[in-house]
Amino acid sequence: MSGILWNEIVFGPIKSRRLGSSLGVNLLPGKLKICTFNCVYCECGWGKEIIDIAANVYTHNDIISTLETRLKELVKEQKSIDSITFAGNGEPTMHPEFSEIVNDVINLRDQYFPEAKTTCLSNSTIAFNPKVRSALLKLDNVMMKLDAGSQEMFNTINRPFQPISIEEIVANLTEFKGKLIIQSLFLKGDFNGEIIDNASPKELDLWLGKIAVIKPKKVIIYPIDRETPASNLQKLSVEEMNYIASRVESLGIPCEVYS
Repeated sequence: MSGILWNEIVFGPIKSRRLGSSLGVNLLPGKLKICTFNCVYCECGWGKEIIDIAANVYTHNDIISTLETRLKELVKEQKSIDSITFAGNGEPTMHPEFSEIVNDVINLRDQYFPEAKTTCLSNSTIAFNPKVRSALLKLDNVMMKLDAGSQEMFNTINRPFQPISIEEIVANLTEFKGKLIIQSLFLKGDFNGEIIDNASPKELDLWLGKIAVIKPKKVIIYPIDRETPASNLQKLSVEEMNYIASRVESLGIPCEVYS
C-alpha cells in the first residue's frame, strides 16, 4: 500500500463519523508523512524518520492564510462545518509552531464559524511538552491515541522511530485531568513474525488499566476500516468491539464504537 496523503494545507469539509462536517488542517507537507510512529495500519502508508522537521512543514503564515481563505469561501457558499480539525499527513503536534497556530485557528473559528468545534487528532507522543499540552487544552476536542496496554504490543503496532515508554505516555495523558478523548484501534494479525492482538484477554486488561488511570471523558474504539501498509491484518467483529466497549463502560467511562 502506498498510502493516502493530503496534498493541500486545508482539505474538505469531509463527512466524519466522529466529527460531522470536518474541515481538515494539515500542518505537515503533502507527499510526505511526518510522524513519531510508523503504525502497521496507517492510512498514510509507511513512513521514515524525519530529522529536520522545520524544513519540511508548511509555514505558520501559509497555514493561517490558506485556512482563512477557505473559511471565507465556505461562508460565501453558505456551507456549515462542525469541526476544524488538525489532521493530515502524520502527527500535527510535531509542527514547531503548533501552539501559535492553535491560537490563530481558534481566532479564525471565532470569527467565521463560532459554532464549530476545534479538534486535534494526535498520537499522544508530544504530550510531554507543556507548551503543546497547553495548546491542546485550548481546543474543544482533544483526541489522543492509545492502541495498546503493554510496551511490547505498543512497539509492535505503533512502531515508534525512537524508543518511547507507554508508561510515560500514560503519565502525560493524566496531566489533561480528564479533558481528552482516547481513541484506540483494535486489530489482529501478524507482521514480520510478530503476533498482533491488542484485544486478547491479557492485552485488553492492561489497556483497560491504563484507561482507568487516564480517566478520559470518553473513549472511541474502532477496527480497521481501510487498506493497511501491513497486509496480514484482520478486522475485529462487531461483537468483539461491543465487548470491549462494555468493559470500558464498566469503568464508568462512556465508549463509542465505530465499526
